[in-house]
Amino acid sequence: MTQTQVTFDEVLAELVERRAEFREQRYVGKDFVDRLKQLGLYRASTPEQFGGETMPPAEFLKKIERISAVDGSTGWVASFGCQLIYLGSLPLETQAKLYADGPDLVFAGALFPIQQATPTETGFRVTGRWKFASGCMAADIICVGIPGDDSTSGKPRGALVRPEHLTIVPDWDVVGMRGTGSFDLIAEDVEVDRAWTFIRGGEPVVDEPLYRYPAITYAAQSLSVVSAGVARAALDFAEDVGSGRTSITGAPKLADRAYYRAGIAEAEAVLRSARAYFYEAADEAWQALIAGGQVSDEQNAHLRLSAAHLARTSSEVVHKVVSLSGTAAIYRDHPLPALLSDALVPQEHAFLSPAMYDAAGAVLMGRPATVPAFR
Repeated sequence: MTQTQVTFDEVLAELVERRAEFREQRYVGKDFVDRLKQLGLYRASTPEQFGGETMPPAEFLKKIERISAVDGSTGWVASFGCQLIYLGSLPLETQAKLYADGPDLVFAGALFPIQQATPTETGFRVTGRWKFASGCMAADIICVGIPGDDSTSGKPRGALVRPEHLTIVPDWDVVGMRGTGSFDLIAEDVEVDRAWTFIRGGEPVVDEPLYRYPAITYAAQSLSVVSAGVARAALDFAEDVGSGRTSITGAPKLADRAYYRAGIAEAEAVLRSARAYFYEAADEAWQALIAGGQVSDEQNAHLRLSAAHLARTSSEVVHKVVSLSGTAAIYRDHPLPALLSDALVPQEHAFLSPAMYDAAGAVLMGRPATVPAFR
């Protein structure tokens, strides 16, 4: 599949027309995910030795942000293009089979709750039910969580399963990020070879700079930046229509009110400041890698801190826009309530919880991180 069949702007224009469809059906259609493949988003983290075209993290994240400014759910699904670096610890022989049909691989995962797996001579027999499998309706390969053992230092394993061996339960009934298709998965007595399991954040066998970028951290960044796109959409809306609406009470137009102008300007400054820190941290880490070094614990702390901060700041920005917008924003057909609901979701993810502030502060002060899977 070539990557020159569509332009980014063409895909975004199509998304404007289809985002309501995705929200209504509660998942992004596979045909549209194929359009995202054409933009290179699902080969951006594929190892170059298997045909991947490495995209620096900041560049990838900016593309996810642009998509999310049109539709947060689609940005969330597209963000999983970075998570192939999770699979860097798989044996190279397994990776060769994984990418045998090409580098544009759609990966989805539902690691939790960890379900029991019965060891076999060659691997595991897996049965259970997992939650939050975002993007599973269009996935080429899906990860489910099974227990670790002494060889994994107690960390859980991810077991890779083809979608046809799983049952997808369409139970995603939420107010925010409705189109992510974060459905439950059920496996019944599925055989998984040990070579198709991995440790999340395990030592990669791929010797490329992107595979030295902290995998869990990258996942956190990719989800956080979705909220920045949603906040951008809210601010663009506020600035575009603020001067065009007259109050039913005869009060001045929004843009003629000092509190509205000042509030929107402050929200702009707050969002842009959080974004600057976020992208600065991503670029510093990447520069360290391409120079032949590693991402230090301090740099990783800034990556995690800036991601958590961006998610919470973005949600606050959308809330501020709504609070300044008057009674128009209480109607169901107004754009802002949907944006507010979407903006609330990323900050609730475990990767972006308030605990990240404490963990980052601990690392910056020379102490161990206070949460697991911080790096």
